Amino acid sequence: MIDTIEKEENIISEEEAAQYDRQIRLWGLDAQKRLRGSRVLLVGLRGLGAEVAKNLILAGVKGLTLLDHEQVTEESRRAQFLIPVDADGQNQAQASLDRAQLLNPMVEVKADTDAVGSKPDDFFFQFDAVCLTRCSKDLMVRVDQLCASRNIKVFCGDVFGYHGYMFSDLGQEHHYVEEKPKVVKGSNEANDGPEAKKPKVDPNETTMVKKTVSFCSFKAALEVDWTNEKAKNNLKRIPVDYFLLQVLLKFRTDKGRDPQPDSFAEDSQLLLQIRDDVLETMGLSSELLPNTFVSYCFSEMAPVCAVVGGVLGQELVKALSQRDAPHRNFFFFDGLKGSGVVDYFGSK
Repeated sequence: MIDTIEKEENIISEEEAAQYDRQIRLWGLDAQKRLRGSRVLLVGLRGLGAEVAKNLILAGVKGLTLLDHEQVTEESRRAQFLIPVDADGQNQAQASLDRAQLLNPMVEVKADTDAVGSKPDDFFFQFDAVCLTRCSKDLMVRVDQLCASRNIKVFCGDVFGYHGYMFSDLGQEHHYVEEKPKVVKGSNEANDGPEAKKPKVDPNETTMVKKTVSFCSFKAALEVDWTNEKAKNNLKRIPVDYFLLQVLLKFRTDKGRDPQPDSFAEDSQLLLQIRDDVLETMGLSSELLPNTFVSYCFSEMAPVCAVVGGVLGQELVKALSQRDAPHRNFFFFDGLKGSGVVDYFGSK
């Protein structure tokens, strides 16, 4: 698995160097080599999954496995550009395969039609990163714990109407390099003034700095204790989408599906009840999540999928290439406001 910057490098052919020329100029040959040696599992091929698949394939990973056991429907096609319009009734991963492969013939793209919950533990160990979309909370916790034991990067993400999120667990020690402006030493001449002797940043020169950062598990990130005074004092700055996510994951666990437009009235009432129960369990007031949230969390919005999928794909590329500081550990996007926020939850 890719867990150190000093990992043995893969050889990039002349054809690949030409294909990825812009990327190599952007983040360097070493980062592209690490990316080119990575295998990724992507679970869930709805709108968000299609965006992530596109971004990973174009970036140039070694292999991408598309895993989805569900069938194509008119609803699932609305935000999914990899599935042909005449593919209703086909498996979503299989129906996405041809267009996905056409994006970049140099990437090995495979389709797996099994249910992710039926996969044995060692299935996940063949990958350098696992990205989970449209999965239950229990399944995401299980896979995250499995992958943590093998230093495999784990990402989770979903889009609910106008809202979307991504989570990353890159392990206890994630190593990466970051490009920083070079600091030039000041003058040592006795006649020079104090300003000349101060170190200065040279904008025309940069240096690569090695850094390490730690992440917590998905389970720990969702089980914050909101009853202590420090957590209560921070409530005003907490994105409301964090609590919305808790409600929607509980809905998915209870119903085995996400809220659907054709059962809007029934699902809206259930969402409000779950909101009350979830926040009460946390020791928080239901006023934290106003009733209006039920009007904006149904189905997948294609523009929201594009934004969240872009960030999720970017974070996967950064983690696998070990280039640039990762988002730690949640990204929430609010399509109503047109803005996103990065925040950390869980043990430090």
